[in-house]
Amino acid sequence: MTTPPFAPPSEADLRVLTEQLGRPVRDVLGIAARCACGNPTVVATAPRLSGGTPFPTLYYLSHPAATASASRLEASGVMPELAALLEDDDTAAAYLAAHEAYLADRAQYGEVEEIAGISAGGMPTRVKCLHALIGHALAAGPGVNPIGDLALARADWSPEQCRCAEPGAAP
Repeated sequence: MTTPPFAPPSEADLRVLTEQLGRPVRDVLGIAARCACGNPTVVATAPRLSGGTPFPTLYYLSHPAATASASRLEASGVMPELAALLEDDDTAAAYLAAHEAYLADRAQYGEVEEIAGISAGGMPTRVKCLHALIGHALAAGPGVNPIGDLALARADWSPEQCRCAEPGAAP
């Protein structure tokens, strides 16, 4: 877990991220979470890209095994079940706090009017993208994002076990 401000990424981090994403990386602030082997798992990206485009997703899940696991979890139909948990006042309040924490983290790198109040993953009222919620849970650590924590617990991938050598994963 790494919280802002992030240390600049190393050249090795940028190479691995480029391999993981299959494209050149853009406006990387740092690595917000790492695999057990040290490779990037969650990249922190600037809220405004150098070309001027607003980018609300501060915490971007980059590890191929993690992203594949989040996709499988979404495809399993778990999203309505997780969304139903927001009917509980305590869970809804914790999810709102996660949204606010996300916005506060991103604000350390500047305010971008076009994305003001927008975090990621559907927060604070919906469950829209488990990739974003798991990325936030990994970056912020346990207890910050209740839905991200639950999704990570249900995923068939763990940051505690390196799977970088699997087909499609970056070295």
